[in-house]
Amino acid sequence: MDAVTVGLVVLTVVVGLVLAAAGGAKVAAVPDMCSRAAHLGFSVSSYRVIGVLELFGVAGLLAGLAWTPIGIAAATGLVAMMVGAVVCHVRAGDRPIEVVPAVVVGAALAAVLVLQVQAA
Repeated sequence: MDAVTVGLVVLTVVVGLVLAAAGGAKVAAVPDMCSRAAHLGFSVSSYRVIGVLELFGVAGLLAGLAWTPIGIAAATGLVAMMVGAVVCHVRAGDRPIEVVPAVVVGAALAAVLVLQVQAA
């Protein structure tokens, strides 16, 4: 395995775990996620839909390790979701420290996307 492939696999798994935890918490409607949904102007049911989309995105990232087009599509969609998350946090008046997780995950997903393209 070359360095690009190793980096892709490691970063995909790490980002996948982070997003699976966040998406699972949204789907399960844990109290913290319910309050975040309300703070950002979402209903709990719409926040659950976002969680389901995150989980599908994680599945796509992992499938992309075997079939690159799926990984590219999933990473692209998840980067767009993180851009949306940043916009929602800014609109809600969140402090920069509250926006950092979405920015960091978005940057990691952008790196996954670049590595997917390089590995193709």
